[in-house]
Amino acid sequence: MLHILYIIAITAEAMTAALAAGRRQMDWVGVIIIACVTALGGGTLRNIILGHYPMTWIEHPEYILITAGASIGAALLASMMKKLKLMFLWLDALGLVVFTIIGCRLAMDLQMPMLIIVLSGIITGCGGGVLRDILCNDIPLLFRKEVYATASLFTGLVYIGIMQLGYGTHAAAIIAAVLGFILRLLAIRYKWQMPKFVYNEKEEF
Repeated sequence: MLHILYIIAITAEAMTAALAAGRRQMDWVGVIIIACVTALGGGTLRNIILGHYPMTWIEHPEYILITAGASIGAALLASMMKKLKLMFLWLDALGLVVFTIIGCRLAMDLQMPMLIIVLSGIITGCGGGVLRDILCNDIPLLFRKEVYATASLFTGLVYIGIMQLGYGTHAAAIIAAVLGFILRLLAIRYKWQMPKFVYNEKEEF
C-alpha cells in the first residue's frame, strides 16, 4: 500500500512542481528537471546523508519516467489545474506524510539513532520542496510560517511512537499517515501558522 501511495505522491509532487516552473516561464527541460528534483530530491538527499545506495530512482528508473510524464501532463493541462487546486493541496499533504514515513522507515532499517530517524523523515518529506523553491528563487516553504515541517515532524514522531508500542509496520504507517494528513489539512483549512521571528535592526546615531 505504501508503494502505491508513493507513486501517487511523486506524481502529484511532479505536477505541482511543473506549475511552479511554469510560473517562472521555464522551458520543457526546466519543467522536467524541477519536477524530478521535487518528487525525488528528498529521498536523494536522505540517501546521500545516510550513505544509502543505490538511489531509489536508480533502482527504479521508471520513477523518472513517471515524474517526467506527470510534469508534461501538468504543463499541457495547465489551464485546468486551477480548478484542481484543492485536490493538489490534498495530494501534496498526502505526499508529505508518505515521504516522511518512508524516510523514517529507511533510517530505522539502518538502525540509526532516534534523532536521525526523525530527521530522515523530515528530509525525505520536505527536501524536494526546498530544492524546488531554491531553484525557482523562492523562500522555501519549510522556512516560512506554514505548518509544513511541523506536520512532517509530527508524522514521524507518531510513526516511531506507535512502532515503539509494539504495533506492526503497516498499522503504524496507516495511523501516522492519517493523523499527519489530518493535521496538514487542518492547517490549510484554518490557516494555522507557526510563530515567526522578526528582527528589524535600526541604526541609532
